[in-house]
Amino acid sequence: MSTQPIGIFDSGIGGTSVFKEIKALLPYEHTIYLADSSNAPYGNKTQQEIIDLSIKNTEELIARQCKLIVVACNTATTNAIKTLREVYDIQFIGIEPAIKPAALKTETKAIGILATKGTLSSELFHKTTDLYSNGITVIEQVGEGLVTLIEEGKIYSDAMRALLKKYLQPMIDADIDYLVLGCTHYPYLMPLLLELLPNHVKIIDSGEAVARQTKSILEQNHLLNTQTSHANNQFYTNGNIEILNNILEEKYIVQYLKF
Repeated sequence: MSTQPIGIFDSGIGGTSVFKEIKALLPYEHTIYLADSSNAPYGNKTQQEIIDLSIKNTEELIARQCKLIVVACNTATTNAIKTLREVYDIQFIGIEPAIKPAALKTETKAIGILATKGTLSSELFHKTTDLYSNGITVIEQVGEGLVTLIEEGKIYSDAMRALLKKYLQPMIDADIDYLVLGCTHYPYLMPLLLELLPNHVKIIDSGEAVARQTKSILEQNHLLNTQTSHANNQFYTNGNIEILNNILEEKYIVQYLKF
């Protein structure tokens, strides 16, 4: 099983930010990435809809002989991973906003969290926030419209810039010194965020931590690929192939798949 691929799914192209971290840490692992762009964004859907979509994606990856599945979507993790772990006999690795490091490191005692409605309203998110936010002001902001613009390839558009200015201003007014990105699409907004935020504000996302956890789980289960031949990285989308191709930057083969 060690040479079987790691499965990765997201509501669209955002989870490629997690794929890149996994690829950097585990260059010889084979991967299969599913971009469920035709159903993006997940953040505005009901929990049951998110669970149903996550099951659909999981079954597609299991059918392709994946040895482990990374839920590279904050909304799917916070709403569906508990169900997935109960239903399927395969290891799942999820992703949730990195509230803990921000809360422990803040000096201004104010942090911002930019995430989808589905993530911010989830039980898992509230449990994590309650655990680490004692004595700290937490400015939560739903990033309404951000995922849609990213999925349309409009990262540097005037519309994106206007939304970010609107969403960040209350955080700036509250003197945050950490901004937590609670959606795997959002790391692609990093250049704009750095431009719009004060210089002292640090930005945290969870991609690198997910890659480390993936390696740890593979090692614990003796599933780490010890071969050092060229890795096979497959990408499938039920949306726009060109947009997924552009976000990957490298010359991977992206295929359209109805799933």
